[in-house]
Amino acid sequence: MEKIKAVYIHIPFCNNICSYCDFCKVVYNDDWVKPYLKCLEAEIDNSYMGEELTTLYIGGGTPSCLNIEELKSLFDIIKKFNKSADIEFTFECNINDLEEEKLRLLYENGVNRLSVGIESFDSEKLKFMNRKADFKEVKKKIELARNIGFKNINVDLIYAIPNETVKILEKDLKLFLKLKPDHISTYSLMIEKNTLVGLNKIKPIEEEKDTKMYELICKKLKKAGFEHYEVSNFAKKGLESRHNLTYWNNLEYYGFGCGASGFVEAVRYDNTKSLTEYLKGNIISSKSLMSKVDNMENELILGFRKLEGISLEEFFNKYEENMQNIFPLKPLIKSGDLIFKNGRIYINPKKLYVMNEILIKLI
Repeated sequence: MEKIKAVYIHIPFCNNICSYCDFCKVVYNDDWVKPYLKCLEAEIDNSYMGEELTTLYIGGGTPSCLNIEELKSLFDIIKKFNKSADIEFTFECNINDLEEEKLRLLYENGVNRLSVGIESFDSEKLKFMNRKADFKEVKKKIELARNIGFKNINVDLIYAIPNETVKILEKDLKLFLKLKPDHISTYSLMIEKNTLVGLNKIKPIEEEKDTKMYELICKKLKKAGFEHYEVSNFAKKGLESRHNLTYWNNLEYYGFGCGASGFVEAVRYDNTKSLTEYLKGNIISSKSLMSKVDNMENELILGFRKLEGISLEEFFNKYEENMQNIFPLKPLIKSGDLIFKNGRIYINPKKLYVMNEILIKLI
């Protein structure tokens, strides 16, 4: 395996809990932040082996809900990392937290990519998600970030909300594009059982409508000059998320913090989602050693999320196995589910939305 080049850090605090969110999170309480950061530092000291990092991602929760002093403490911990000169350093933000002082602090501490959770500008969708977003305010904050020096900004969009129409989505896309982002992540609403949406037994929209919405997103964003490089992700040329490509290329990475996951020395692990347990130092809740077969299967599950798919040569160099001898690729190429071109195998772009069905046939 290659040396680890990526770190994910989870900050579980939020000022507001969204109705659909299944990530590890608790309502912000300043009594907990200090002890949390202390435990985070201890975890990093115990596990990080000094590798040079090319990507660092701080997610949550809502990392931007930390106050200035707490953020300074977090950045003091981050100084421990050996960062490459051209590191991609992403920080997840809620638009309401983006004040000038905070943005300047992020910029001065090396953050060069912002990921802003907007999700929608439609009042009904926002009410359903228990979120707020005002277009004028968002535009102003993003312009402020640009003026400070941020040149790489991602925005998140959620669609396929109950009662959402194609017209509502079209309007959302129009407003999102007016923000001139460099990257757009789009997510069809997932109904998870431990969320407010799941507990309220909300039903997902019809599959046909969901697909129609996905096709509209692909068409509109392509027209606006975005490259569709992963099932849910679109980027201006050269601004694909290097951090997320670590996951999709099935490379190893550190995951630090409550609820984080990692992949180190062929072991996939999950940290506890319980803040109480984490603060007691009971960090890892589960881990499993990946066999060669597990890794090859993950290579397909993750790699086929990318529109360029998987290189047969790279697969062979990594596992010393011919991918075509391990998995039943030929019948799926024949049926048109998969395409083989220029030494790469990828899912037929017309069938991306049913990729899970294709993966089931493969694995």
